[in-house]
Amino acid sequence: MTFAYTKAVFTELVSERLVVRRFQDSDLAAFLAYRNDPAISRYQNWAALSAPRAQAILQEQRHLEPGGPGPWFQFALALKATGQLVGDCGLQVLLQDARQAQVTLSLALAYQGDGLATEALTTVLDYAFINLDLHRVLAVMDTENVGPVRLCERVGMRREGHFVKNVWFKGRWADEYLFALLQAEWLSRRGLPRMFIASPQPTTHDLPPAG
Repeated sequence: MTFAYTKAVFTELVSERLVVRRFQDSDLAAFLAYRNDPAISRYQNWAALSAPRAQAILQEQRHLEPGGPGPWFQFALALKATGQLVGDCGLQVLLQDARQAQVTLSLALAYQGDGLATEALTTVLDYAFINLDLHRVLAVMDTENVGPVRLCERVGMRREGHFVKNVWFKGRWADEYLFALLQAEWLSRRGLPRMFIASPQPTTHDLPPAG
């Protein structure tokens, strides 16, 4: 994977099949389509997304940079071959500890099952641990949401907790899993030394492909 970044301004990341980039105006229709798919929204904190609200989300994202504590930064996931938006990956650096972040991923149903989710999450984790120099990344999900559970396991995240009926979600008490991964663990898994962490200057590195 070719990994290009600057310390201050995010542009894009390019993996084998994906361009991980900012949202564009032309993404609106595809964004609405998968965000309003009941199969995608079932375990998410939204039910239906209107066109005005979707447009507002895309506009809001233009003013954000990944790594700022508090708001979620949504990485748009587009096919490298066609430019088609197929999903998004969110990263939220925690207000209480700016060395830690939470990650989520949504992928259109038609593009699930062929490794794109693994490729996307691997790319974002590379960026989080290398460019942003984060110490720990976590993910929280409904225990019944099998796809994301398996995705976290595939990329090597450790299940650190099982919260029993801890959240009232869409009319029921739900269980949640907490997965997490440390920077040192990720660098070791990717075969990278600690000195690989980004410098303030724009750099390009060739990283191992998603495994």
